[in-house]
Amino acid sequence: MNRPAASPAALSTPADAHEGHGHRSLDLEQFLPYRLSVLTNRISRGLADIYSERFGISVTEWRVIAVLGRYPGLSANGVAERTAMDKVAVSRAVARLLERALIEREMHDSDRRRSVLELSEAGYAVYDVVVPLALEYQRNVLAPLDEAERATFAALMAKLEAPLKD
Repeated sequence: MNRPAASPAALSTPADAHEGHGHRSLDLEQFLPYRLSVLTNRISRGLADIYSERFGISVTEWRVIAVLGRYPGLSANGVAERTAMDKVAVSRAVARLLERALIEREMHDSDRRRSVLELSEAGYAVYDVVVPLALEYQRNVLAPLDEAERATFAALMAKLEAPLKD
């Protein structure tokens, strides 16, 4: 996978070295991975406030539900790949969702060693309530951008994502 070079603005010059230890500093406020992570965490936390209290599900659990609502019949590994989440975190979320009967696990028709996951009726009930709330939340997050800015933002996101896909 091609990894883009760090932004020159994010790395300080030696003259900006931390006082006393001589190491270069990283301007986190300008460092893209940090900024995206902070933004994503803030957005996810805001959305989680909407569904966690009502349904008692975590961010990771919601992501599993959302992916299975869109792509039923994935394995846990398939969910992890689609979401770029840690396999262990997905596995734990799947176990909790199975325990709560929000998802169901079945053996794959052609490969009996592989199980596939689907939302249960209870899982779809959660999905059907949260999706409109999530879309409204997204509209509110993007509200400061006009239509052209939203289109540019979407195009820039796609451009940044393209070289990072597996």
